[in-house]
Amino acid sequence: MGSSSGFIRGVLLDESLLFAEDNNGNTFFQSGSESLLSRLQYSNLHTAISYEGSVSPQKVIFLKEMAMLYSLDCFMLDPSSLDASLSEILQSWGDIGGSCLYVASSKDDDLFLKLHDHGWLTVAKLKESGDGMEDSEVMLINKLEELPLTLCRLSRKFTSNNVIRVGYVMKASREADFAKRGAFPMNPTQNGLMFIPLTFDLPLEPQVHEVDVVFHKATDEITNIELTGSSEYFNGISFSKGMQELKRYCENHPDCCVIDPLDKIYPVVDRLMIQKVLAGLEELKTSGDCRIRAPHFLKVDSFNEPNMMERLSEAELLLPSIVKPQVACGVADAHNMAIVFRTDDFLDLAVPLPAVIQEYVDHSAVLFKFYVLGDKVFHAVKNSTPNSDVFLSSFEKDGLKPLSFNSLKSLPTAKGQIEASGLSSADSTSLDLALVTDAAHWLRKKLDLTIFGFDVVIQEGTRDHVIVDVNYLPSFKEVPTDVAIPAFWDAIKGAYESRRRHN
Repeated sequence: MGSSSGFIRGVLLDESLLFAEDNNGNTFFQSGSESLLSRLQYSNLHTAISYEGSVSPQKVIFLKEMAMLYSLDCFMLDPSSLDASLSEILQSWGDIGGSCLYVASSKDDDLFLKLHDHGWLTVAKLKESGDGMEDSEVMLINKLEELPLTLCRLSRKFTSNNVIRVGYVMKASREADFAKRGAFPMNPTQNGLMFIPLTFDLPLEPQVHEVDVVFHKATDEITNIELTGSSEYFNGISFSKGMQELKRYCENHPDCCVIDPLDKIYPVVDRLMIQKVLAGLEELKTSGDCRIRAPHFLKVDSFNEPNMMERLSEAELLLPSIVKPQVACGVADAHNMAIVFRTDDFLDLAVPLPAVIQEYVDHSAVLFKFYVLGDKVFHAVKNSTPNSDVFLSSFEKDGLKPLSFNSLKSLPTAKGQIEASGLSSADSTSLDLALVTDAAHWLRKKLDLTIFGFDVVIQEGTRDHVIVDVNYLPSFKEVPTDVAIPAFWDAIKGAYESRRRHN
C-alpha cells in the first residue's frame, strides 16, 4: 500500500482526465494530456490509466491501446471493491518504496477520501477555475500542465531538502530526445536530482519558485539576432516571450541559480566571437609533435568587396574556403553555408551576411566530435567532407560552382563518393586525445559553460588539431546512454553546487 511519505513513485490517472468524447462517440485527447503522457512515459515513475466499470468495452480497448502506446499500465478502479483494485495495482507495481498519487477530475469526492484513507495522495483537476472541493486532503490544479509541478511540491513537502529540483525548459523535440534516454526523471537520480518541466503556458514565477536550479537551452528560444551600427558583435538577441520573462526574473532575482547564465551562451551564438576565443588556444603549451588551434578566418559584411583577394591573403586563407553566417544558431538560416573554390564565386553568394570565411582544412573526411559534460570529456568519430583535391577533381568540369548546403541536414560530398560504413583504426589513433582533452578543459574555463560540444579535424601533413565548431548543449547522442546520462546529471549537480558556493 502507498504511504504518505517519501517521493512519488506511482501515478494513477483517471481516463476522464485525459480523454473526452464528441457527440459521435469519437474519443480525443484533452488539452495538455498528450504532452503529460509523453513526459510520464520517461519519468521513471510507475504510471497507469484507470477507468471505472461503467466504461464501454470499446473505450476500454482504446484506453489499453493508449497505455501501450505510452508504455503505461491500465487498470480498472472499482470504488465498490477498492481494496481489490488497489491490491492489483500495487502488486503490479511491486515495492515502489514511496507514495502513490491518484489524479482525476473533481467528479467523485467520496473516492478521493477513500483513497486517502488507503494512504494515497490525491489531486483533482478543477473543471473551472475556482470550482470544487475545499477538502484539505486533496490538492487542486486547473490545468494538466500543472501536474509535474505538483509532483515537485509533494516531494518537497514529504522529504528532506537534500534533493536538488531542476526546472528545465527547451523545445519539445529536444526535450523528447533527452527524455527518451532517461535524462529527465521525476523522482531522484542516483546523485539526488529531480527534473521538473517548466512551461511558458503557465505563469513562470511560481514555477521557478518551486525549483532549486533552472536548466535551459535558450538558443531554442531565440527569435532574432541583430548587428547594429559598426559593432563587430551582436548588439541584440531577441528571445521568445517566455524566455524574456525568465531572463527578467533572473535579473531581478540574482540568487536564482541558472545553468548556464544567458550571457555565457553568447559566444557560441556568434561565430566571430567564438573564433576569437579559440585564437587563445595559442596559450596552451603542447609537449607533443602537434598543436591544437583555431582555423584561419575572416569576417565580411559584403561578398562584393573589391579587395577580397588581399583580405583573404592577409587572413592566411586559401581557396577553397568554407563560408558560414556569423549567426551560429537560433535563426532559420544560421546553418546555410557554402564551400567556395574561386574568388569570383563570392559575388552574390547565398550565405547570410555578415559572414565568417573559414579555412577549409584537409582532414581525410574524418571528424571528431567532443562533448564536455562538467569535468568529463567524451568523443566520437564521424564521417566528414572530403579533402579539397577530391572536391576539385570532382567538380572542376562543372566550373567549380560554390557548394551550398545546410549543415544540419547533410554535408557536401564529392560526386560518386560512397559513404564509409566504418572508420579505420588508423583514423582514431591519429587523434592526440590528451591534447584535445587539455583544450576542452581550457575552453570550459574560458566559456564558463557546463555542457557544450566542439568539432575537431586533423590537418593532413601538419597534424594540427583544428577546432572548427563549438555548440551549446549538444545531444551527445554518440555517447552511450549508460555513460552519458550519469555524467549529464553530475555536470548539472556540480554546476549548481559551484554557483551556490560563489553566490
